Parts: sequence; C-alpha cells; structure tokens
Amino acid sequence: MTKKNYKRYTITSALPYANGPLHIGHLAGAYLPADIFVRHLRLQKKDVVYVCGSDEHGAAITIKAKKEGTTPQAIIDQYNSQIKKSFEDFGIAFDIYHRTSSPIHHDLSKEFFLNLYEKDEFIEKFSDQYFDEEYQQFLADRYIIGTCPNCENDNAYGDQCEKCGTSLSPTDLINPRSTLSGNAPILKPTKHWYLPLDKYQPWLEKWLLEGKKDVWKTNVYGQCSSWLKQGLQPRSMTRDLDWGVDVPLEEAAGKKLYVWLDAPIGYISATKQWAIDKGKDWQLYWKQQPNEEDNSCLIHFIGKDNIVFHCITFPSILHAHGDYILPEQVPANEFLNLEGDKLSTSRNHAVWLHEYLEAFPGKQDELRYVLTSIMPETSDSEFTWKDYQARVNNELVAILGNFVNRVMILMHKYFDGKVLGGTKFTNQSLFDEVGSAYDGVETYLNDFKFRNAISTVMDVARLGNRYLTENEPWKTFKESPEEAREVLQNCLHIIAHMATLAQPFLPHTSEKIFGMLNMEKNVLNYDEEIIFADGHQLNPAALLFEKVEDAVVEAQIQKLANAKELNTMETKVSVLPAKENINFEQFTGLDIRVGTILEAEKVAKTKKLLKLKIDTGLDQRTVVSGIAEYFEPENIIGQQVSILVNLEPREIKGILSQGMILMAENSEGKLTFAAPVDNFAAGSVIR
Repeated sequence: MTKKNYKRYTITSALPYANGPLHIGHLAGAYLPADIFVRHLRLQKKDVVYVCGSDEHGAAITIKAKKEGTTPQAIIDQYNSQIKKSFEDFGIAFDIYHRTSSPIHHDLSKEFFLNLYEKDEFIEKFSDQYFDEEYQQFLADRYIIGTCPNCENDNAYGDQCEKCGTSLSPTDLINPRSTLSGNAPILKPTKHWYLPLDKYQPWLEKWLLEGKKDVWKTNVYGQCSSWLKQGLQPRSMTRDLDWGVDVPLEEAAGKKLYVWLDAPIGYISATKQWAIDKGKDWQLYWKQQPNEEDNSCLIHFIGKDNIVFHCITFPSILHAHGDYILPEQVPANEFLNLEGDKLSTSRNHAVWLHEYLEAFPGKQDELRYVLTSIMPETSDSEFTWKDYQARVNNELVAILGNFVNRVMILMHKYFDGKVLGGTKFTNQSLFDEVGSAYDGVETYLNDFKFRNAISTVMDVARLGNRYLTENEPWKTFKESPEEAREVLQNCLHIIAHMATLAQPFLPHTSEKIFGMLNMEKNVLNYDEEIIFADGHQLNPAALLFEKVEDAVVEAQIQKLANAKELNTMETKVSVLPAKENINFEQFTGLDIRVGTILEAEKVAKTKKLLKLKIDTGLDQRTVVSGIAEYFEPENIIGQQVSILVNLEPREIKGILSQGMILMAENSEGKLTFAAPVDNFAAGSVIR
C-alpha cells in the first residue's frame, strides 16, 4: 500500500449474504486478512473503524426463501444471527456488525440515489428484460441462469459467472432459463435507471490505471485493467423486485435499488450507526475533508468475485456523488479450494465455520494460523486436512508451543519462576534479530503479504528454539546458574516479543502467553518496552497447542467424502419435477418441425458449441447448440432432429442462431437427439 501516514483508517470486509453460513473460503478471502490488518493498526495506536454487516437484500435471499417455503425476513433473521455469532466466536474484531435491512441503511441508500438522480447522473430508459410468464414477474439477474459466454459454465447467473468471475448482463447468457419455473423467459420492456459507467471511464483510467499501477495487488489491478480495456457500459441501478430498498421516486413504484448500489452503502450506514452508538463523527471516516491530509484511508477487503464492484462500480458511485473518499486499497484475495476441489455451498463441499468451532472448541488460532499460512493472496490456494494437521503439529506444537513450554518449565524448575534483574536483552544479536522481525511484519502487512508476515513471527520462535538449544541452560545450570538464568531470561524476552508480534494473527495464543508471563497488560502495543521487574513472578507453564491426531483428521476427510457421495446419489436419482400445466393454445404456439443437419462445425474458442446448418423444410438455417462435448461434427451430418423454428433469433458468439434443437438429457447429463424413429421429411410438424 502507499506509505503515507494516515490519521485514521476505514476498513471494510465484504458484506456476507444472509442466506447461508460461513465457510473457511469466506474467512480466507475477506475477513481474516482484514482482522489481522486491523489488529496490526490498533497495536500501532491508529484511529481505526472496522465495519461489516449482513447483506440482506437481492434475489439470492428471495430465492432461498422460496426454496424453503418461508419469507425473506425469516431467512435474514436466521442467518444474520448465525453469521454474527460465528464471527464473534472466531474473534473477528469488528467495531460493528450491521444489517442492510436497518432503517438507517434504507434512508442512506435512498439519499445516495436521489443525490445522483438530482444531478442527472442516471440514464433513464426502457429496455427489454427477462420476464417469467408462468410467475408473471420480471426476473432479477439472480433469477436467471444459463451458459456463460466466456467459460461456458452452464449455471452462470444473470449478473455474474461464479466460475470464471466474469460480470454479465442477463442477455449475455446462452440458453437462459428462469430459476422460478425452469422455463425460458421472454423479453419484455420495463423502465430502469442506469449508471453510465462509460461516462466515468476516462476518470477511472486516470484514477485507477494511472494512480493504482504498482500500488494495488497485481491480481486486482490486472482484472480492473481488463475490464476497462473492454470498455464499460451503463449498468442498471434499479430492479423489478419485491425485496430490497425502495426506489424513492413516485414513477418507480414497486421497483427496488440494485443490490450492488445499496450493499456497498452498507459500509457507510454501518459506520453511521457505530458513530451514533459511540458518540463519534462518522463523516471523518467517509467524507472528504477540507485538508486532504485529514482524509481517512479507505480499504476494502474482499474476494476476487467482488473486484469489479468495489474497484469500478462503487468508486464511480462515490465519484458521481462527490463528497466521499475513494478506496486507497482493495487487497482482494483469490479463491481457497478444498481437498482438490472448489468449495461449494450447494454441494456441501465446505468446512463450515460454526461446525469447525463445534468440532475443535478453543482452537480458533490453529485455523487462523493455517489459513494465514496458505492465504490465496494472488492466486488460488488449497486447504487440506492433512496439511492442517502437519502445520499444527510440526509448527505450532513443535516450534512455537515447544519453545514457550520448555522455557517456562525450566524457569520454574531452576529459579521458581522468578525473574531477577532481567529488564532487557543481554545478547545484542538476539535484540537485533527481534527488531528486524518487527520491521518485517510491518512491511509485509503494509503490502498485504500475510503469509510472509506470519512466517516472520514463526521465525522468532525458531530463533528462540535455536538460541535455547545452542546454549543448553539445563547443562550449564550446575556449574553456572547465573549463565543459565541469563539464557532463560533472554528467552523470556523473545517469548514476550513473539507474543506481541503474534497478536494480530494468534490473539488467543498471545493472551495465553501473556498470562503465563504474568504481564500487567494482556495486550502490548508494538512500541511498548517489555520490562520484567526484579523478582517478577511467572505463572505456571501451560500447553498452548495440542497435536492433531490422525483419527480426527480422517473423520473430517470422511465427512467431506460422505457429503460428496450423498450429493452424487441425489444427483443420479433426481428427476426434475413436472412444470405447471399449460393450455392447448400455449402448446400449439410452439412450432416444432423435423429437420436434418446438413453441416456441423465447432465454434471457435468454445468447448461446448457447435454451429449447425439445418434443413427445416421451410428453409436452411443456422442454429448454435451446446452439444459439442457429446457429438463430433462429422458424425452428425444427416442426423434428423426436432427443431423449434419459431424461437426468437439470438446472437451467440457472433453467430445468429435461428432456432433450437431439442435434446433429451438423463440424470448424468448425457444428451441424445429427440428425433423421429422413422425417417420423416424435413418440415414435418411435431405435435
């Protein structure tokens, strides 16, 4: 990050959707790094506010409610409580954990919209948006799934493909379908208010491409650069929804603010509520001050799937408003994988935080250490239970815990746990190496290199172990008790400094160490001198960590395997439920004919798409179909098919597709042509 010495810091972590519990991927992406960084700033006596809260609007909540047969309010109340408790139990040090359903948030979101509206920043236009005829409602982006045009993921959402991270519009999807009915939606005109991101592109190029080069992390800057090079387009800031913040215009009755307008404003509304509760001035942390040197430093901690919203959309909103500071840093992390596969909430392939805390009570720091050590800072990383076991046993237990335990036991054995005259290091080399560790941790954390920082803390433990082993006070005690005391008391200083350095990473462990050292304060700032008074009495030694046994690890691995097997079984036996009845007139509106494939070729730069030339009996037309994984082009020439000929033409990968061939799909995803058993003339009607 920039080396400027800011007067205050505004730190945010991505607002988790209140539609499910937290897993370790969430922690590694947006919450643990932010918590470490905030604790680091506080130890430097910085003025910091760290805010977060539940994102309680948007289609994801309503989809969850429909699936569970309940209301959005019941969903957000349930998961807000669970998420908040998990954060508290894990020790994430928010100043406030808020809710976007709160009145203060609704009011502020409306104020933002009206500010931009009154400045004529929005483009008002009618556009064709997807509409589910069966449910008689417009479909928000998350109510539409289809094939991603970028990576061909078949389950991409209408706003974003969660597989490749590409931001989408619903009309970008190939073969879109409604998540409500499963039907292909129709396009229907509706009016919305758009933020002209293309208008802000010149400003973004100067502020971001020029101003953040060599400042932001390479993975973040690279994704932003790619988006800007593609050219930005206006983005709708309103939605046809029944859940969320009302658009504050009479003509927009029934419409809600786009969740990616109101969710980031949740950071500001949370700060406002915190300021009310604490008697603070929230504007100091968010508003531009008369003297730029008095501005707060705004930092967003997020996962890579949220980069475009925090680096392009939200800064554009703040810029258009005009009164607010812009993010100095957005240190987004990549994804954490699990046991050779992507974390998946739908497949229950995850280590849920609340379940970890139940299975490993009191072992928050063990997970904090492992996740920090493998944090996906610039590329995806992987969590495995075997690696968790190895890092706990071979590093926390064998190095850090062993060093502290040996020193404390020897001090009590030989000197009744009393420190005599040990106010400072007597070994200059040790003093210098510990000092370098402080410098290293600060440098690494300022650059958001958490893996290097935790390794530096562990190096202090390694230093202490090496010093203790080389000087062997258990041997020198008989001949020279004072020499043994000097070595052990130097080790006490190493332990105290190590505990101080470890506070942002291992807060519970640091407190235990300070307790054993019988320090007057359980938390030391970085710049506080560590002094042991003459005759200082240490408390008894206590084990900091326990070894993780093989059986414990195998149980966790088996738990994931069981979830995978259950998911596979459910997938194999699942049969899609029947759709709602339609009348005869609706059916006769489908013009399905027998066609014959005349030509077939793969669509360039795709894996699933074939370009087909089909004789429909009416004409010869081009159809793009996602069947390339199951059929070679040369093998299907002459194949008879059933083709829906009156489907509205659609451009796919630059090719105008004029119809859709019908396929049968089994529970394993295998496709076969839905075609007449006997050879029929092209153009024959299927009815």
